[in-house]
Amino acid sequence: MQDSFDVVIVGGAVVGSAAAYFLAAEAGFGGSLLVLERDPSYRDCATTRSLASIRHQFSTPENIRMSMFGTRFLRQAHEQLAVDGQGPAIGLREAGYLFLAGEEGRSVLEAKHRLQRAEGADVALLSARQLRLRFPWLDASDLVAGSLGLSGEGWLDAHALMHGFRRKAISLGAVYRHGHAAGLQRHGRRIEAVVLGDGTRVRCGSVINAAGTGAAALARTAGIELPVQARKRCVFHFGSPAQLPGCPLVIDPSGLYFRPEGTGFLCGIAPAAHEDPECHDFEVPLDWWEERLWPALAQRVPGFEAARLLSAWAGHYDVSTLDDNAIVGAHPEVDNLLFANGFSGHGLQQSPAVGRALAELVTGGGFRSLDLAALGWARVLENRPLRELNVV
Repeated sequence: MQDSFDVVIVGGAVVGSAAAYFLAAEAGFGGSLLVLERDPSYRDCATTRSLASIRHQFSTPENIRMSMFGTRFLRQAHEQLAVDGQGPAIGLREAGYLFLAGEEGRSVLEAKHRLQRAEGADVALLSARQLRLRFPWLDASDLVAGSLGLSGEGWLDAHALMHGFRRKAISLGAVYRHGHAAGLQRHGRRIEAVVLGDGTRVRCGSVINAAGTGAAALARTAGIELPVQARKRCVFHFGSPAQLPGCPLVIDPSGLYFRPEGTGFLCGIAPAAHEDPECHDFEVPLDWWEERLWPALAQRVPGFEAARLLSAWAGHYDVSTLDDNAIVGAHPEVDNLLFANGFSGHGLQQSPAVGRALAELVTGGGFRSLDLAALGWARVLENRPLRELNVV
């Protein structure tokens, strides 16, 4: 078994597999590439358990640009990721996001909307009257505005995208191996090898840490403190006789979100800060449905009074505790260790842009397509948060 690779990627879910694809497809690479994945079933990874959506409505320019590239890539992913003429059926549905605001949130919504428009996002600012006309099923009595994505935003099959990246990367020469990266063997400014759980050493030219909720523990073995923690997020699937024509993914001022899924709907809400510790379990607080979600849903959409819970599941965000923004690039003290961590729920939609960026860093030492320097380690080490305000 080969024990030395030019690049080792730790984590084979959507971010790691996107990096593997873009690197393997890079004309200037031509090296050997290994992807280590501890759970090849992907049953519990963040990608599989995500809400599987994409939006351009962020408060950070880099996030807007990455997701806009993501949409362009997704629109042609079936052809781009095809192997032997067969591409992944990612089922992109551009139904939009709708961020709602009362009087208290109007100025912030309008400021973010101006930034998004300046970056080229296809979004419209709607008044309360326009909301009522466009979405008559919505109770807009306490609303003053809403920001609606007209194109480029929506949801998709996350599992299909992830496996599309993986399959294409393998067809281009990437090697996938079932294994747990227990540590990084560092000597001075370089990582010399990745040490697996069974003691095997895999020598490497470069390493990409795309380990999701395990990223901080891996970084610590190289003497680096990565401000990323696992935070549990729950998704509730419910049925309702209500008809919501043209329903986008709706973000209520309370933090509640909901969107259509098949003949039913998905919904959820982020826990308050005091009840959101680092967490690795998959237990779902089912009492949230009766106590928090159903009342809020029925208040915003009167037709949801007859909603009933069908199922629920939990997953994890790899949260950047500094500012809810990803950390992308090399640490200044280690030359050949690249990070792609702390996506705070945005990893799926940003995976095409980040995968491309990582390939550019490996092959050319810098960003060529999108300048993501603002998401690098400098802000972390200087305790200079680049706060993302639109975290769902």
